[in-house]
Amino acid sequence: TKMNGSESKSLAVIGGAASSKLRDAIFPVYGRNEIIKFLLLGSMKFFIIMVLTLTRDTKDTLIVTQCGAEAIAFLKIYGVLPSAVAFTAIYSKASNILSKQALFYSTCIPFFIFFLAYDFLIRPNISFLEPSVETVKSIIGSSTSDVIANILSHWTSALFFVVAEIYSSVSIGILFWKTANDLVSPKEAQRFYPLFAYTSGFGPILAGQYVARYASLAPNFDGSIRRLTAAITLSGVMILFLNHSVTNYVAANESASTKNASKGKDGGAVKKSKPKMTAGESVKFLASSQYLRCLATLVISYGLMYNFTEISWKSLLKKKYPDALDYQRFMGNFSSIVGASTFAVIFCGSNLIKHLGWRIGSAATPLVMATVSIPFFIMLIFMDLSNPTILGQAVSVGTALILLSRSFKYGMFDATTQMAYIPLDEESKVKGKAAIDVLGSRLGKSGASFVQQGLVLAFGNIINAAPVIGILYYSIAASWLSAVYTLGRLYESMTQSNPSTAGKKAGKGKRS
Repeated sequence: TKMNGSESKSLAVIGGAASSKLRDAIFPVYGRNEIIKFLLLGSMKFFIIMVLTLTRDTKDTLIVTQCGAEAIAFLKIYGVLPSAVAFTAIYSKASNILSKQALFYSTCIPFFIFFLAYDFLIRPNISFLEPSVETVKSIIGSSTSDVIANILSHWTSALFFVVAEIYSSVSIGILFWKTANDLVSPKEAQRFYPLFAYTSGFGPILAGQYVARYASLAPNFDGSIRRLTAAITLSGVMILFLNHSVTNYVAANESASTKNASKGKDGGAVKKSKPKMTAGESVKFLASSQYLRCLATLVISYGLMYNFTEISWKSLLKKKYPDALDYQRFMGNFSSIVGASTFAVIFCGSNLIKHLGWRIGSAATPLVMATVSIPFFIMLIFMDLSNPTILGQAVSVGTALILLSRSFKYGMFDATTQMAYIPLDEESKVKGKAAIDVLGSRLGKSGASFVQQGLVLAFGNIINAAPVIGILYYSIAASWLSAVYTLGRLYESMTQSNPSTAGKKAGKGKRS
């Protein structure tokens, strides 16, 4: 039997509706302008993640092979944290003076100048720049800890580690999300931000393959550094180019629609004056804002919880894979799985935020981490880890925990946290965001390192301290969820109000 015309039209409508729903779920970006904006910003994040992955692997290799893994905890507390404080003060001061574009360039370019200088100026002269461990001990005392002596002896590697760690905080939090928050509207953010996490999966996969299949095949480590520097420099050029392109593209497309509204009586563009605050005033501003305090709690809580479980997990991994090559092979496979699993979290996360709202999406990360960590802590505290079978099971559970913690961080936590900045006024965005993304992230990581140093001294090793870590872990999770509830109420009230007054409410009306 043949279908009549009305039946054919009905089937076409049904097919079109199904196709539209599938498009909404997979890629909810519409129109030429939105697609170009999304692709430019997404590509910029991809190259930022590329550099982050390449420098992260390099800094760990330098420190672990030359100074020992113990040096990382010392550098995070006594090197990275003070540097993060200094960066925040400088960035806060520069934000009062420079335009947004100039602020981006002055923040980004110095990192790439350093990475080039390390390869072409510092490494060729290491024999002249770095004193021997014996020389260091003869100057500061023979009783000096070997870890400290090694750090001072290999100070160029320690410097690379600190700069790379600061870049890891600055790159995503300030270079990318600050740009995205300035250019993406709240309505676009609900659709764009979960999708931006796709680049968080592609970046590590490609960077890891570059290291494994090209950089690591160099004749020596200096040759490997040279190949890594080439990729880092190319990525840096692309970051600058894409930032310039997307900023100009958005400005050109929005200028026509805002031309009349943005002009004053004299016909010139009305330029909002930038906030003038000292670094100390910026910290006070953060402390006085309930909204920003809740945001800081989210960032610090993730850093603390993740680092508490990651150190314990790596301790188990070292027991299961004592051979360096076996350990490296496991971590390579693990990184690939993290990249792949991030895509699944992104797909679920974008729909979760779109249909259930910001608060549910933001609560997903702490709930998943708190749930999956239950069997992990049970194994650490109550089971005999000297048994190879139990050790293997504990490693598997810990791997699942760290895998989900990272995947939800890239696919859910980053998106929901950065969405929360959008309703803020310019002062809160610039000063509060710098303090939270740099200092907050560092306080989480360095705070966990500091606590675990004390626990190792008290209990002998990190596994013996598992009961204390478990108590701290779930106390932080409770604080995190409480902050999510409060921030969700504030965020939803501001985004549902008049967009033109949202920033004013966030910056001034939510102080306590």
